[in-house]
Amino acid sequence: MLFENKTVVITGASRGIGKAIALRLAKEGANIVVASKSVTENPKLGGTIYSAAEEIEKAGGKSLAVQCDIRFEDQVQHVMDEAVKKFGGIDILINNASAISLTSTEKTEPKRFDLMHDINVRGTFFVTKA
Repeated sequence: MLFENKTVVITGASRGIGKAIALRLAKEGANIVVASKSVTENPKLGGTIYSAAEEIEKAGGKSLAVQCDIRFEDQVQHVMDEAVKKFGGIDILINNASAISLTSTEKTEPKRFDLMHDINVRGTFFVTKA
C-alpha cells in the first residue's frame, strides 16, 4: 500500500473534498488526522470529525479526530501535538479547509471577506507553520 504507516493531517476533512481525500488515502493504509470544526452535524452539509473518522477506519486507515478552527494558532498546535502523540510524527499535510463566497465581489460583505481571509490565508499559514 502506497501510504502505509504514513500520517496525514487534513484540515477540513469532515466532509467534501477533504473527506474524499482522507478516504482515498485510508484505502492505501494511511493514518489520517481529521482536523475540522465540525463536532455536530450540519443539517445542510452533514458530516462531523467523528463520522469521518469512522468512515476512515472502515476504509482501512487509522484515524484521529481533533476539533480545530484553523483561525486559532493554539488549536492548530493542539492538532499537531495530538497527531505526534498518537502516530509518532506527521508525514504529509493537506491544507484543505477553506471558506468561500458564492457572490460577486460587489455583493460580498466585509464580514464574509474577513472570514475567507482568516481561514484561507491566515489559517493556512498557521497550519503550515505548526
